[in-house]
Parts: sequence; structure tokens; C-alpha cells
Amino acid sequence: MKLPPLRALQCFEAVARLNSFSKAAEHLNVTQSAVSHQVRLLEDYLGETLFNRQGRSFSLTKVGERYFEEVTNSLGNLSNASQMIRHGKSGNLRLALYSSVAVNWLIPKLEDFRNQHPEIEITLNMVGDQPDYNDQFADCFITTNPPERNFVNQFMFTEKLYPVCGKKLWQQLRNKPLPDSLWQHPLLSVQYSDTNESLGDDWLRWCMSGKFELPKDVKINQFSHVLLAAEAARYNLGITLISNYMMDDQDRQQSLVRIPMHELNTGDNFYFVYKETRARQPDIMKLGRWLKQQCYELASA
Repeated sequence: MKLPPLRALQCFEAVARLNSFSKAAEHLNVTQSAVSHQVRLLEDYLGETLFNRQGRSFSLTKVGERYFEEVTNSLGNLSNASQMIRHGKSGNLRLALYSSVAVNWLIPKLEDFRNQHPEIEITLNMVGDQPDYNDQFADCFITTNPPERNFVNQFMFTEKLYPVCGKKLWQQLRNKPLPDSLWQHPLLSVQYSDTNESLGDDWLRWCMSGKFELPKDVKINQFSHVLLAAEAARYNLGITLISNYMMDDQDRQQSLVRIPMHELNTGDNFYFVYKETRARQPDIMKLGRWLKQQCYELASA
């Protein structure tokens, strides 16, 4: 079944809505004669007169009034369907991010976001080191590996590591010289994304940045994830290096003590990432502004 040209429908809708051929032409960024031509084509296609023309004045015919209502609804539905495919469902954002960032930094703050933007529901999806930047998986991402093209990469923060321990263990350390007193207790090491890392590489790099050596006889316990090491430190099983964003959690601040020594810059920068085509999507803009404020507070801590 042959359908009327979409351009003709757009011209008719604009003329009827604005009650002016010249304003419709300006709105559509075409000439007035082009608009008149498209309306004539539509009338010829339908075999009906849509406008009563009397000199320079005109009005919709009865058929034109009914058709205008149908065309307006149809163009609106088409626009909404296109926007949903391009931008996702309004009020629901799927955010993909690393589990450590979700559990230790974002989730404790989400109540504040919900209070500020109750109209937006955020669904969290976990990703690995190299996420698949696909609309079928998520609408936006928090990652250290942002894509190079066709995406907006909003800088959030730089990851830094510093030593922490449980409160009971800190009582044994607080009046002793650092870093020598650290080596009397187990060091909790985390093997990060690089599977070629050796036992205690994170502590070795931390020592090198502080310009002192890691003793060869120090006891090191290996963990596969920073969350496990943090929990072990919380229960006074040793000393671990923790990311700066993890200590932004109020519960962890109450159960862990930051040992007053230097930070290690890991070289990882975190970014809020989304497609350029979605840069003006209101929900993403609101989330981006809120994340920026949270990161400002993290940098100021």
C-alpha cells in the first residue's frame, strides 16, 4: 500500500499548526513555494481539499481538520519511537561500571541522586576491564578505557592507592616508626587486571614511589579482588592498599584507618562515557552533572 510522502505530511502539519505558509517554511527551513507544492501534492494524493483558500487567508476544511488530528498523532508517535531507540526510555538509565566502583563509591550515594531526581530510575550493570559499548547493554558507562570515537568522555577522577588497616591493628602501629612497623604485619595484596602481575606487585610499586624497599621476608597474602582485601583489613587481618574512592564510603571510614603515608597514583583515570548522539538526553545530562559534583567532593576530601 502506497503511503503519502513524509515531507508532504510534515509541510501540511506545520502549515495547519502555525496557520501560516511562510512560518511553516521558516520552521522547516525551506521556501514558501516548496511548502505550497508539497501541500498540493498531498491534496492530489488524497483527492481531497485540505484548506479553504480565500485570497491570502485560508482555513482547514472539515476533512483537513480530521486529517490534521490524525497526522499530528502519527508524527508524534513516530518521533517518540525514534527518540526511544536513539536515546533510550526516558526516566530509566542503564549505567555499566566496575563492581568495586559500584559497591564502594556509587551505591552509597544513590539515595542522594534519587532525592534530587526521583523521576530517574538507574539500573546498574557490571562490566569487566574492557566493556562492550553497546546500546543493548547500557546507556552510559563508568570506565577507565573510554572509546576514542563517537563518544563523550567526561573525566571523573584519578585513582590513587594508600595503605589502610583496621582500628585494632592501628593501635599497634600508631606510636611506631613508619614504614618499618608495617612489615611486622601481613600485607594484603591485590592482583588487578594484569594477570602477569607477581605476588605483592602493588606493594612493590607503592614502596618504589616512596623511595624505600619492600623487605624480602615480609608476609604477603594475595587476594583476587580489592573488595576481599578491604574486608580482610577491616577485620584486622593485615594492611592493604585501597583506592581513594573506596574510602568515600562512610561505613568504611568508620571501620578502616588511613595510615598517614604517601599515595600511589595507579595511572588509571575514570570517565563517565556515553554516545555523542545522546549528549543532549536530559536524563544523561542530569546524571553527568550529579557525578561531577560527587567527584569534586572526592577530590576535595
